[in-house]
Amino acid sequence: MVKDVFTFIIGGKAGEGVKKTGAVAAQMCIDMKRHVFQMDDYMSLIRGGHNFSVVSTATRWISNHYMRAELIVNLDERSYNNHKEELAEGGILIFNSDVHEASEGIGVPITSEAKGYKNAELMHGLAGIAVLASALGMSQSDLNDIIKQEYPGDNKDNIEYAGKIYDRVNSQIGGKFQLDSGDKARPILTGNEAISMGAIAGGLDIYYGYPMTPASTILHFLADHADEFGLAVIHPESELAVINMAIGSTVTGARAMVGSSGGGVALMSEAFSLAGMSEAPILTVWSVRSGPSTGVPTYTEQADLNYALHIGHGEYPRIVASPSSMVEAFTLTAEMLDLVWKFQTPGILLTEKHLSESRMTVDLDLEAAKWAEPKMHTEGEYKRYLDTDDGISPLLFPPSEELIKWNSYEHDEMGITTEVAEKITKMHDKRYKKQASLETYLKDLTTVNVFGDAGPKIMTYGSTTMSLLEALEYGGMEATVVQPVYLSPLPVWILDDYQDDTIITVEQSLAAQFTTLLKDKVGIKPKATIKKYDGRPFDPIELASKLKEVM
Repeated sequence: MVKDVFTFIIGGKAGEGVKKTGAVAAQMCIDMKRHVFQMDDYMSLIRGGHNFSVVSTATRWISNHYMRAELIVNLDERSYNNHKEELAEGGILIFNSDVHEASEGIGVPITSEAKGYKNAELMHGLAGIAVLASALGMSQSDLNDIIKQEYPGDNKDNIEYAGKIYDRVNSQIGGKFQLDSGDKARPILTGNEAISMGAIAGGLDIYYGYPMTPASTILHFLADHADEFGLAVIHPESELAVINMAIGSTVTGARAMVGSSGGGVALMSEAFSLAGMSEAPILTVWSVRSGPSTGVPTYTEQADLNYALHIGHGEYPRIVASPSSMVEAFTLTAEMLDLVWKFQTPGILLTEKHLSESRMTVDLDLEAAKWAEPKMHTEGEYKRYLDTDDGISPLLFPPSEELIKWNSYEHDEMGITTEVAEKITKMHDKRYKKQASLETYLKDLTTVNVFGDAGPKIMTYGSTTMSLLEALEYGGMEATVVQPVYLSPLPVWILDDYQDDTIITVEQSLAAQFTTLLKDKVGIKPKATIKKYDGRPFDPIELASKLKEVM
C-alpha cells in the first residue's frame, strides 16, 4: 500500500477558527497546483464542542480525505487525545503547551502568545497556518502573503502572532515536508455549492429553504448570489411552507427547487404527494445526516434511502438520483431539474453530509449542464392534464385566456375535480404512462457510472463512491466499481448484466438498504456487504483493509 498523499489535521474548540484554518490550508495546497479534499468535522454546538478539519492533498486526483495525518496541530487537550493516534509514521504532532503537558509531540504556547490581541481565542487557528507554512518550507514572507490574502482587513496583529508561532517551530520542523507542485490550480467546491451552481446552470428561478444541516448552505450560497443570477431565494417559516410555496411557483412556470435533511423532508411528505397528483415539477435536494429524529445533526449516513424511494402516499412516478462527486453534483442537479420539468413529476437529488459539506478541487465543464425545457402547449383547446401517448401533458402558464387549473384532488383532463370511477382510472393510467416514458428516456442518459474494468465487482452509490475509489487507489487494488446514479427508476436494464457476477457492496446503512434494493429489483445477492454507520465517512485506509479481507 502506498500513501502518496499529504494530510494536515487541525483540531480545537468551536470558536477557535478551526474551519477557517482548514480552508486556508486547502488554498495553500491549491496554490501549489495540487488536488485537495477537505472534510470538516464539528459538533452541533456554537462554542466549546470539538471541531477539526482534515485537508488531504496529492498531485493526482484525490476523492476522499485520510485520517492518518503527516501533520497534526491540536489547540486543546481534547484534540490531542482524539488525534494523537492518527499521526502517520514520521509525522509531526503539535500541541498547545499552555493548556496541557504531553509526552509526545512538540509543545507550542499557542494560547499565551495570543494574549493581548483582539479576539485572541479566534486567533488560535492561525497557529495552525504558521506551523503548516513552516513544515512545508515556506518563508515567513510567504506566510505573511497568505495571511494578507486569506484574512482581509487589518492584518498587523495576525501577521505578528503568526510570526511568533512560526519562529517557535521553524528550527524544529522547517521544510520537513517538501511537496511537489501539481499541474494546475483548480477551484474548490463543496457539494452544496456544486448543487447550487448546477441548479443555476439548469435554469433555476426560485429556491425555497428552511435551514437544516447539512442542506443549509444551499440556501446561504444561493442567497449570496441571487442578484448575480436573477434568482428569488426565500426562507419561509417552515418546511411545510417551503414545499407548498414551491409548488405554487411552478404553476407560474418558475423552475423551483427546495432543500432540507430527513426531518425537514418528512414534513414535506404530504406536499410531495400533492406534487405527484398535481404533476408539479418540484426538485427536492435531500442531504442525509445521521438519524432517526434529530440523531447526530452534523454527521453523515445513508439510512434515508428507503424513505426517499417511497416518500408520500399514493402511486405516481418519482425520480431519485444520487451524485458521486462534486462534479457529478453539478451536472446531475441540472439534469434532474430538466427531468422533473420534462416529466412533470417530483424528483429527489439524494446526497449526504459527506458530499454536501466536504470540499474538493474540481474541473467543471459548464457546458455539460442541461437547461430545463418543458413540453409547451401551442394550439387547440388547453387541457392541463391532457392524456397523451407518453402521459406528459403540454404546459401553459398565466397570463392566458385559457383555463389553467392544477388540482390536488383527482381530476379530469381539464383539471376539474372528479369522483367518477372511469375518470379516476384514466388519470391513474395517464400518470403511470410517464413511468414507462421516463425509463425509455433514461436509457439515453448515463444512469450508471462504471470505474475500472478488471477485478471483482463492487457496487455502491452516492458519496460513498468517493471513499471507495480512494480506498482502491490507496490499496493498489484492481476492481470494477459500479455506481447507479439513478435509484428510482433503478436502471435494471444495465444492472441486469451483473446478476451472475460475484458482487461486494459498500454503503453507510446498518440495514443495508442499498444492498436490499439491488436484491429486490435486480436479483443481485452480494457475497459481502461492507457497512459503516457511526456518522463518519469511510477512511480510505480502513476501507482498503476491509476490502482486502472480502476480496
